[in-house]
Amino acid sequence: MAETILLVDDDANLLAGFRRILGREFPLDIANSGQEALKMAGEKGPYAVVVSDMRMPIMDGIQLLSKIRAQWPDTIRIMLTGNSDMGTAVDAINEGSIFRFLTKPCTHDVMAKTLTAAVVQYRLVTAEKQLLEQTLSGSIQVLTDVLSLINPAAFSRAERTRRYIHHIVRAMKLANPWQYEVAAMLSQLGCVTLSPETIDAVYRGETLAGDEQAQYDAHPTVAAELLSKIPRLEPIAWMIDHQDRPVPDIAGAAMPDMRLGAKILRLTLAYEKLIHSETPRTEAAHTLALQNRDFSPAFFQALVELDPNSEESGQRKCRIQELSPGMIIQQDVRTFQGTLLVSTGQQVTAPLQSKLKNYHSRRTIAEDVMVSVPTTMRAVGTGAS
Repeated sequence: MAETILLVDDDANLLAGFRRILGREFPLDIANSGQEALKMAGEKGPYAVVVSDMRMPIMDGIQLLSKIRAQWPDTIRIMLTGNSDMGTAVDAINEGSIFRFLTKPCTHDVMAKTLTAAVVQYRLVTAEKQLLEQTLSGSIQVLTDVLSLINPAAFSRAERTRRYIHHIVRAMKLANPWQYEVAAMLSQLGCVTLSPETIDAVYRGETLAGDEQAQYDAHPTVAAELLSKIPRLEPIAWMIDHQDRPVPDIAGAAMPDMRLGAKILRLTLAYEKLIHSETPRTEAAHTLALQNRDFSPAFFQALVELDPNSEESGQRKCRIQELSPGMIIQQDVRTFQGTLLVSTGQQVTAPLQSKLKNYHSRRTIAEDVMVSVPTTMRAVGTGAS
């Protein structure tokens, strides 16, 4: 609900007066109690601003605004009271993080100016949050694009794992599913330090030399060290760092999600490895379930029910020049000299599209490639033929 204001007071006449005069300047909703306000915020919110009377039966203004703060932290909170006691003001500010504290009687002019300032503050808060989210999203996209260009096999594994986890976390009804998907997307980022030949050998199940094995074993830590420098990615960096080793039982508010994320990532990568070695899906899920009896049965049930191809069309040939971002490459793409450019299962991105078109223009790769197309793309049409 964009910039709508909720007024809360057990005085119906006061609310009617504010609504009659302020309603011309602001979109307003009114509630006669804290309980009604919370219900309205849940059904119609989040609100830009909530103005609450202090003295109300059952749930007072401090309790209400504290709950609003906990559930909708971006909402700007204003306290209205006839009690000018300093202790009340301190409690309201400390427990509810109040933007303004107004005393009754409050003129319509003062209220209008306060609401205008509150809406401006709400816009600043949400604009900054949106900018941070866009910056974070852009950083993640750049990192995955770099991996796709430098080490296509590693990127392909990360992309397949992300698609598995996308289905799994929704089947498990986990909160904040984006964090588990991002962990999967960036799980192989440390492989930028490894040669494509090393990655190919790993995925073929070959034994690496001592130095090569040590370098490969270190790739989760390399990725974690890179990501820990990006604000808000610290929990994801921790998940990635623990993808191949036991997850410690550490206390902390964010630790349950982080521990769960690390376990989901480790088991999904193990599942992806089994599938890549052509183990049947159900057998792969049952094998992991037997080896990890202490983990959530819902995870393994999600694996059994998982069909990552259900949202893709059948395979078809597509000319290199007609590739579109979002298509899934269904065969390794190599130069005529044998250099791997794209690994099976990799999703086409804009940088990858440009890369393949450049190779094609130099006549160093084949004219077309096998792809599948997500149903969401089919709905709007594709260049596949």
